[in-house]
Amino acid sequence: MSQFFLTLLQAILIQLAGLFGIFFVIGFFHSIIQAKTLENYQRSLGWKGILWTAWIGTPIHEMGHAFFALIFRHKIISVRIFEPNAESGNLGHVNHSYNTKSLYQQLGNFFIGGAPMIFGSIILVIFLYSFVPNAKEIFNPLFTNYHNPLEFLQAIFQSLKNLFSVDNIGKWNFWIFFYLSLAVASHMAPSKPDRRGMWSGFFWIVILLITINIVTLLLGVDITKYVLNLSQFLGLFVAIFIYSLLLAFLHYLVSILLWVLFRRR
Repeated sequence: MSQFFLTLLQAILIQLAGLFGIFFVIGFFHSIIQAKTLENYQRSLGWKGILWTAWIGTPIHEMGHAFFALIFRHKIISVRIFEPNAESGNLGHVNHSYNTKSLYQQLGNFFIGGAPMIFGSIILVIFLYSFVPNAKEIFNPLFTNYHNPLEFLQAIFQSLKNLFSVDNIGKWNFWIFFYLSLAVASHMAPSKPDRRGMWSGFFWIVILLITINIVTLLLGVDITKYVLNLSQFLGLFVAIFIYSLLLAFLHYLVSILLWVLFRRR
């Protein structure tokens, strides 16, 4: 019996790491960078300094919440896709409620909370195919079989190298894409209330995953390899997450420069 529970625990940890590990890691660093960037703008240009990206990034952030709230059948109470408030620090919001007796709606809290990263990534892909001529070739390295994490990282590096090629950098439409991407990426991180909602949904995801694994292990089937194979299909999203994190870091560097030049004495 102890061996069964050890196998169960190992399977759950590997599956959670494979499916959600990179999402949590990137989301964590993204949230820190975003908070520091906004702080630098407050200390240099004031509240209005963030609006040069927020006017695009915030509506996409909030529309992501609303989109997934509808998918998971939550009741949307109010939506403000862009309503900057200097006193509260809020840029917009989506208020929603759900049936606590519905497992589906409980699970939805995770995806609704993480919606800005998921929905923002989809928007970044749309921007990519709209403005970058060689969009189809950029992420081709990701659609291969990986034998180890190093090969996966090499594929991501090659994709980013394809994106920032000399040919692309020399085109005006690439810079439109770059600015729009910067604006979206700078507001993709889940807020503190978003993260609280994510944890409540993640709890039920873990419970569901435990239940499924107990049943399959009792039947003599370990679904870990199937779950990890599924995670490979998320490679495109992972690459976009990493790209958005790089853009957020670039925005952070710009905010530091502005703070040095215009900081209030």
